[in-house]
Amino acid sequence: MRTYTSQVKEKVGQEVELFGWVHTVRSQGGIKFLVLRDIQGIVQVVVSKKESQAFEVLEKATLESVVRVEGIAKEEKQAPGGIEISATGIEVLSLADAQLPIQAVEKGENEAEQQIRLDWRWIDLRKPGKALIFKVWTTMEQAFREYCVSNGFIEIHSPKTVITSTESGSELFEIKYFDRKAYLAQSPQLYKQMAMAAGFEKVFEVGPVFRANPSFTSRHDTEFTMYDIEMSFIKSHHDLMAEEEKMMVAMFAAIKEKYGQAVKAAYGQEITVPTLPFPKLTLGEAKKLSAELKIPNERGEDLSPEEERAIAKYIKEKEGHDFVFIYDWPAKVRAFYSMRSETDPTLSKTFDLLYRGLEITSGAQREHRPEALKKQIEEKGFKTEPFESYLNFFKYGCPPHGGFAPGPTRMLMQMLGIGNVREVTYLYRGVNRLTP
Repeated sequence: MRTYTSQVKEKVGQEVELFGWVHTVRSQGGIKFLVLRDIQGIVQVVVSKKESQAFEVLEKATLESVVRVEGIAKEEKQAPGGIEISATGIEVLSLADAQLPIQAVEKGENEAEQQIRLDWRWIDLRKPGKALIFKVWTTMEQAFREYCVSNGFIEIHSPKTVITSTESGSELFEIKYFDRKAYLAQSPQLYKQMAMAAGFEKVFEVGPVFRANPSFTSRHDTEFTMYDIEMSFIKSHHDLMAEEEKMMVAMFAAIKEKYGQAVKAAYGQEITVPTLPFPKLTLGEAKKLSAELKIPNERGEDLSPEEERAIAKYIKEKEGHDFVFIYDWPAKVRAFYSMRSETDPTLSKTFDLLYRGLEITSGAQREHRPEALKKQIEEKGFKTEPFESYLNFFKYGCPPHGGFAPGPTRMLMQMLGIGNVREVTYLYRGVNRLTP
């Protein structure tokens, strides 16, 4: 039975069988020291010359070869973790080419250029710190699902080929769909709303979205994963913010419990479970604060990345919180389906959530009244004909509703202090990247 590197402490004095990659090899007299790496960590393997078969095999094994090791687990204070394996047999299962395109043990400033590492992503991901990103993501997603299921949400899977835009026509990937045009979905937005009209009341989805955004920034990509939520019978967008707060607490608590120490060791970041309620500012208050902080207003009634960072820093210093909601955005900078404020129709019932200075969520109460919705579609400059099937969702009884969509890659960027969405995406897709 296979033993993982994390289990060898429990097997002292016993024969074990391990599988993994040749991390490093060094020689000292008639002894070779192999550091074996698997998904759970590393362990030192000692191979003496008297074990001739194992010694000869290791002499020929190249770095990153995949091997099977048999041996006895022993305590050894000098070894990593205080345990080593005295090898009795080694088998090479897959011999790696001697000339590696990138090294799997490099880190920090010694890493190859990012674009080269992305070309050889499967080798880049062998580094334990890179694997940790996706272990954290797995726990985050599990906590998201568990929160949703335990709170009465129904999971849906909406189509990713659509006939019309959900956000902005300028960011659509057009595809040939038999004898007509179709597009890759920018969001499951319209189908989440259909679920509200269907009476599901609360739904969630985990899935890919596509944005034909010709941007080369550290936080943009053309295909990414979203966590989508939609809820019926809300009174306002404040109900949505209250729900997301609780969801974030559940997700961060799960990550801290399972990987808090590992994240601290690998990335020097403390996983902090946020306190409730989160700080909140209207967009007007945020703009005023930005002006007081002497941040240039480069985006008019939108927030620039510099403004987001400055506001978040201020909130962190004043309230000790990593999160801040910015709500009540001008209607003209939000999507056509956002509900307008009853007291000021120039404002929308919308919000963004900033985490450590980066927008990770956008949300809103939606307009569920068909005539008002049709008018807002026209005001945004869209023709209503392509939206006829969407408008039908609201003609036969649809409750007040709204939703939001956290972006897991942006959350991980900020949580781990990595700074580039390419590093936390399994396989990044951008303007100039369609491989591997």
